[in-house]
Amino acid sequence: MTAKQVASETGRHGRLESTAGTLAGALALALAVLIVAVVSALRFSDGQFGALLGRSVDIGVLREVLFFGMAIAGGLAVANLVQSRGRWLNGATVALILVAVALGGHRVPIADLPAGTPYLGLDRFALNLLGSSLIFIAIEKLSPLRAQAVLRPEWRTDSTYLIVNHLLAGLVLILASFALHDLLGWMVWPPLQTWVGSLPFFAQLLLALLVTDIIQYWTHRAFHEIPFLWRFHAVHHSIEHMDWIAGFRMHLFELTLTRVLFLCALLLMGFDKAAMGAYVVVVGLQTVFNHANLRLPAVFGRAPLKWLIVTPDFHHWHHTVEPAAIDHNYASHFSFLDYLFGTAVKPDRFPDEYGVIGRYVPPGFVRQQLFPFFRKR
Repeated sequence: MTAKQVASETGRHGRLESTAGTLAGALALALAVLIVAVVSALRFSDGQFGALLGRSVDIGVLREVLFFGMAIAGGLAVANLVQSRGRWLNGATVALILVAVALGGHRVPIADLPAGTPYLGLDRFALNLLGSSLIFIAIEKLSPLRAQAVLRPEWRTDSTYLIVNHLLAGLVLILASFALHDLLGWMVWPPLQTWVGSLPFFAQLLLALLVTDIIQYWTHRAFHEIPFLWRFHAVHHSIEHMDWIAGFRMHLFELTLTRVLFLCALLLMGFDKAAMGAYVVVVGLQTVFNHANLRLPAVFGRAPLKWLIVTPDFHHWHHTVEPAAIDHNYASHFSFLDYLFGTAVKPDRFPDEYGVIGRYVPPGFVRQQLFPFFRKR
């Protein structure tokens, strides 16, 4: 039997798949080399290269092209690495993308151009996509809670949420700025902003996490207890396989509303840029951490840590279908909020099953976005 006949009988095309993976890896590497070359030229050519491009290309468009180029090259490389294809080839691509990000990525400073050149500040996307996937995939393989494939069921849906989640970052910042200056300006209290701005960096960071987690606790609780809001939040709870990427599944309405609310609170209080930037990084990492398929050392289940911070063994119970844990563990950062308000539950084991009772949320990104508007009950 020929190779073609074997492929026809089994439905597998191993050679073609391997060739496709090699071709994708080569294209990703070529794109990464081009991106590093462009970013390096923009950064080290004393503005001459940037000024030359600026005469014929809109700089904002150029930045977005660089961003999507990094996302595409990095995404192809990570996908190939997950499937054990061309480790050296795709590893080199990931390394080059990280070099490009270190040099400034699509936000690389360009001399002789207006400082306020508009573009969406999305350079954290490449860091989050590459960093989160590589680090947490490795950690989950080293200390897994359950034996689970990297490309587990519905991974495509949650990958879509990961991308959309980050692409919305610029829009959310614009909406928060609009709300602050045009709707909530009367709420600004200069003495409070002065006091917050005078705090040391780490004090500002902890205060930002505490303030937003208190807001998040009650907002999250409202999404559970108000039927109309639950329609949207049910999308997040439809996750049936917990891992590092699961936390990104969230309806766009809930995502936009809650992020605008948190950012407005931080901007009103006057946190400085460094604290705000660190806050965004910590929130992103803890979102990934709390949903991870990860078995933690026993110390995380003991006092005082279990009373202080939210960890996977605490947050996984929020996603279970076991009746005793429904509508519990709302906090995202500080578990003592749930203990304080009487909504904490933390058995000495992980739950066995996740999702929503009845499994009524449809699969797929588009159908899940439409679901809240058409569900009758």
